Amino acid sequence: MKRVAFTVCGVALTLGLAAGGARAQSSTVPASPDPTMSRDVESEKAAKHELEVARHYFKNKKAYYAAFKRCQELAAGYPEFYKIDEVLYIAGMSSLYLSEGKGKQKPVALTPEKKEEFAPENMREAAREYLTQLVNDHPKSDFVKEAQEALARLGGEKPKQEQ
Repeated sequence: MKRVAFTVCGVALTLGLAAGGARAQSSTVPASPDPTMSRDVESEKAAKHELEVARHYFKNKKAYYAAFKRCQELAAGYPEFYKIDEVLYIAGMSSLYLSEGKGKQKPVALTPEKKEEFAPENMREAAREYLTQLVNDHPKSDFVKEAQEALARLGGEKPKQEQ
């Protein structure tokens, strides 16, 4: 009796698995989603997380170096991110604050190139670039007013370069 029960269960399991495989190959199963769509969703999700971390460093920890580096990578890696205006704002203000020696965290300068990159005059120039891009590309952003005030302290918007 046990042998018959095991045989019946084995046959039922085999048929169930075979039917599932056949259903997966049938045309009634919807096509898999577009791989570029899932990648975009994943990219947006990753970018959103990076922005949340940068925002935390910027607002709560006053760790402007960490916030700047995160936003610098975000702006370069996700230029179509739906919150790019906030990314530009945090990058610009962080670099401005670093140029003024503000914050609880100082840039780690291990090499002469890094030391040059984070020199106050270079950080002020980076601030002008990010804030100018914010003002020019996102004029309806909630961060424009503060960006314009910071740009006034920096000597105005960075002039557009001829290509």
